Parts: sequence; C-alpha cells; structure tokens
Amino acid sequence: MNKKRILILGGSGFIGRAIYKELGDYFDCRATYCHNTTFEENARYYAFDIRSDSLEHLLKIIRPDIVINCLKGESNALITINQQLIELAVNAPFKIISLSSSNVFDAYVQYPSYENDKTLSNSSYGKVNIKIENDLIRKTDLDYLIIRSPMVFGHNSPRINELKKIVELNEAIEVFPNLIINAAHINRLTQQLHYLINKDRFGIYHLGSNDLMLHEDLIFEILDKLNLQNVLIKRVYTSNDDRYLAVLSKVNSLPQHLNYSISEVINEIKLIED
Repeated sequence: MNKKRILILGGSGFIGRAIYKELGDYFDCRATYCHNTTFEENARYYAFDIRSDSLEHLLKIIRPDIVINCLKGESNALITINQQLIELAVNAPFKIISLSSSNVFDAYVQYPSYENDKTLSNSSYGKVNIKIENDLIRKTDLDYLIIRSPMVFGHNSPRINELKKIVELNEAIEVFPNLIINAAHINRLTQQLHYLINKDRFGIYHLGSNDLMLHEDLIFEILDKLNLQNVLIKRVYTSNDDRYLAVLSKVNSLPQHLNYSISEVINEIKLIED
C-alpha cells in the first residue's frame, strides 16, 4: 500500500519541524521552508515564499493527499494562501489541516472555550485565525481539520527560548496573575495530530492539557524546572477578575492515553532540557 503523501506548509518552523519528525516515518512527508537555508540540501523540503511563489505550482509537483498549514507571516498573505488552498482543494482530492490557536476566543474571559463555541477575538492574531477558520468551515463539502491549541512548549520552543533570553538579559518576565490557561507540549500535540490523521477525523479539535492553571504559576514552575533563578518578574493585571484563555474538549475527544495534564507539560520540558 502506498503511503499517504503529506505536505507541511511552514515545515521549517518549530511546530512544522516537529510534525515532520513525528509523521516522517509513517507517511511520505514533504515540507516547505522560506528563509532557513539549512533545509536547502533536504530533497523533501521545497523553497516556498507565500508572498511570491505559486501554491498551485507547488501542489502540482507534490500532489499531496493532505496539506498541513502551519505557516506564519503577514496577515493578508496568510489569509490569501488559505483561500488559494481552499480553491485548489475543491478540484483536487486533498484534505486541509489548519493549525489555529486559543486566541480565536480571546474576547471571551468568563469561561474556558469548547469546540462549538462562537469565536470572537480582540487581537489581530486571533482575528486572522478566525478568518482562516471561517473560510474553511463555510466551504461546502471541503475535507478539513482545524486544530486549536493553547501556547505550545517543548525543547527549543520559541516560548522557552524567549524565557531564557529575557533572564539572560536581566529583563523582567511578564506574568498574568489572574489569567487561567491550559498549555500544550509539542511532543503530545504531534502525537495527537498523528492519531487524528490515522483516523481521518474531520472538523474542529482542541489539543492541549485537559486541566487549567494560572499563567503566573505556570511560568514560575517552568522557571523552577529550568533552574532559572533570581528572575525579575512584572505582574500584569488586565482586569480585576480572573479571566480565561483556554481551549478544552467537549465534543471531539481523544482516547485516554493521548490526554495529558499541564503538570506533564512542565515535567516533559525539564526532561528534554536535561
């Protein structure tokens, strides 16, 4: 049996590389890079600039069964490339998997958010993700999978590297004492995605820890696990009351062995950093 061919748009980024690593032994994986020239010698990576290169030409070369979109970049370019991807998928039998975020709910503060909740955002990042999601959802008969995740941690993750850099520069780390969140670990996220691909799941899934923690407590525990000491802290209060920025599952659940807690996110950061 031929392996499914998967194209990862944005395969040189932190999440894209991790997806490629997780899926590469099981599928015929291809990926794109833009500025990172370390991928030039990898025959399975293709140079692709969303501002100037032809997505249609790339898809004709690769002919994927699944396209995973984890691109980062300028807002209008991301919206345009998603719209092009949708139009091309109408005439070709490939599934679109789009990586979104908890920021599609950042205008809601009173409760955690679930798969079928209405999206609403005050941030430009969240608004772009909502536009991309809605373009997928509103296209009749499109085979899509939307993955919403909270902040993603892991070895060499941008968030961990940023914490280390701030400490190194002796600057203050911002924490939000009344923000209640969940979190994702990159290894768990890619394992969950692998399962969803194998099961050919459709619709919207929330992938992250199944419990919650205050942002301040999470950052303090991560700093402790990384043995980062004498850290300057800036506490930021955006309201007088507790507020939520968390995505939890209610409708589209995963098997128990794929679920995990926020404490496991913290512990696995420590294990990998060691």
